[in-house]
Amino acid sequence: MSVMPSLIHECLSGMPELVEDVAREEGINPRVAARSVARGRLVIPANPARHHRTCGIGDGCRVKVNVNVGTSGPLCDPALEEAKARAALENGADTLMDLSTGGDLRAIRRMLLALDVPVGTVPIYEAVRRAGSAADLDADLLFSVIREHCRDGVDFLTLHCGVNRDALSALRTDPRVMPVVSRGGAFHVAMMVQRDEENPLYAEFDYLLEILSEYGVVASLGDGMRPGCLQDAERHAKTAEYLTLGRLAGRALEAGVQRMIEGPGHIPLPQVPCNVQEIKELSNDAPLYLLGPIVTDIAPGYDHVVSAIGGAVAAMHGADFLCMVSPSEHLALPSVDDIVEGTRVARIAAHIGDISRHREGFKAPRELQMAESRQKLDWESMFSLALFGDHARGVHGRDGETETCSMCGDLCAVKLVREIFKRKDL
Repeated sequence: MSVMPSLIHECLSGMPELVEDVAREEGINPRVAARSVARGRLVIPANPARHHRTCGIGDGCRVKVNVNVGTSGPLCDPALEEAKARAALENGADTLMDLSTGGDLRAIRRMLLALDVPVGTVPIYEAVRRAGSAADLDADLLFSVIREHCRDGVDFLTLHCGVNRDALSALRTDPRVMPVVSRGGAFHVAMMVQRDEENPLYAEFDYLLEILSEYGVVASLGDGMRPGCLQDAERHAKTAEYLTLGRLAGRALEAGVQRMIEGPGHIPLPQVPCNVQEIKELSNDAPLYLLGPIVTDIAPGYDHVVSAIGGAVAAMHGADFLCMVSPSEHLALPSVDDIVEGTRVARIAAHIGDISRHREGFKAPRELQMAESRQKLDWESMFSLALFGDHARGVHGRDGETETCSMCGDLCAVKLVREIFKRKDL
């Protein structure tokens, strides 16, 4: 096992260069950043086995966006996944996750690891493929795959450590419409039921921490019991998992392992703030990583918009990391266009979360600059300030070059009032 100190331990005794880099990017005091890392409230996914751009997630940082890519059994085109990954990065993704389940999984992972970005994986997907089924998967193979992902240079791993006997009992005593919708969660449930054993990631959590510590990898404690529909949002299994993840987050921090918490799935919009706050309290403000939340179940094809609504509210109340949801969520494997659209709306949600929280060093100057540019009808300035300026330029130009937008034309309120206020008698 490596004797290199973890980033947490380095922050307790000095100022790591990695933390200084993140502090500079986020506009925060390096000492404050180091203290946040040491307290487990800021994570920096950066496996020492590879070099890539830095990304701070958590206390003091702007809200980050992750994008999932990856093959499936029926649709396996590594070149397409690379194109999707590059499209995600071009449109504002801060990290990527490889969820591949079809083809040469290690080759696909290494292709994504060659990109200049932190990369995460879900090792149980590959472990189940190698075993043949979840019921045939044993602890030795699962830990072997986890170690291999770490060795390859993966920066953060989704690990469903909270899917344990307590969560399974909650599923049985307080049934849900959709018992388990997390693929990783379902695999662990199958392992426990078929083998009549505890989840090895929970039972052998200390050994898991040893592996993560050895390779400097961040644990993303997965939400295997997240509700899959609004009706299940108040069932007990989710809360049982929250309690377990809170305890495990404390153990990881004591071992010097960086970790973040995932959650909470499909929940009604009014429940988003309390769920975010509950997870934060139970985990002592560990960085919170959300897919969604999905706040209505009846908008397939527009779940990226639904997720952005939930994500913006979650970020406003303390979520740190939003996972892109594509328009094809619940329907199909995403296309490149789906990835672009999903990434953009997630980026917008993250930005709304940032300006809602008034983070130090993030006082929304671009918002004021955009208002000033609109008042001047300065289109070039507006396009330069826009999150996705090329798209805005294309929409504006559809009806030809005009001083105002083509909807208002010569009845433009901005132009009219501007001319009025130029009069000398006012």
